Amino acid sequence: MKFDMHCHVKEGSVDSKIGIEEYIAKLVKYGFDGMLITDHNTYKGYRYWKNTLKGNKYKDFVVLKGIEYDTMKAGHILIIMPQNVKLRILELRGLPLPILIDIVHCNGGILGPAHPCGEKYLSLANTKYYRKNPDIMKKFDFVEIYNACEPEKINKEAAQLARKYNKPGFGGSDAHKEDCITKGFTEIPAVITCESDLIQCVANKVPLKCGGTRYYGTTKDRIGKINNVLLYSFWLYNKSAGLLKVIKRRKRIKEERVAYAR
Repeated sequence: MKFDMHCHVKEGSVDSKIGIEEYIAKLVKYGFDGMLITDHNTYKGYRYWKNTLKGNKYKDFVVLKGIEYDTMKAGHILIIMPQNVKLRILELRGLPLPILIDIVHCNGGILGPAHPCGEKYLSLANTKYYRKNPDIMKKFDFVEIYNACEPEKINKEAAQLARKYNKPGFGGSDAHKEDCITKGFTEIPAVITCESDLIQCVANKVPLKCGGTRYYGTTKDRIGKINNVLLYSFWLYNKSAGLLKVIKRRKRIKEERVAYAR
């Protein structure tokens, strides 16, 4: 089966311009069998498909529930949970990576770094966290080794990282615009009907084939060096948002302890 394993839809990702139905229609047209919705820190896109399209249109097309999670210091992580597992905490950005890994694994899910050798702040291998803790790679279940929005050099480095740690590789478009759809793919030599099927394939190290065509229409391709300013701004936003959530969680825990003591 042929999947796009990195998809953003406008019903879930504010920076996507593609509706879920438009996305599916184009994938079907180009011979894809399924997609993994990986919106930023939310399952809203998947929920929209489940509540409005599932069972009504494209019945032979498989839509899987995923998420692209913003960690506090380790870039973007792709997460796939079993079909019956719903964790609201995964929609709260900013968890430290070790805690995120424990939460996902304790609930039967899998995870791996998105575009791991890509841009600073967004990609694991280009964070201070990874330079201090390179063995964190051993705890991942897969690595995104082909991202259509990344240069060939970056994808080759990601593939080398996966080989070094003997991890399966995923490929996807990371599409936020219509003309990027179908640019990245993963071929799976098994029948995938739900998230648990995919999780089992990864656990069994079923050989996956990834590839695609480089997409040159990203924001960073259009604005050049100014993109570094946007990256730093995003890092500040992401870190402050994560810290704010930590503060709120600690405050809530403290209030609960006081209430319990009374």
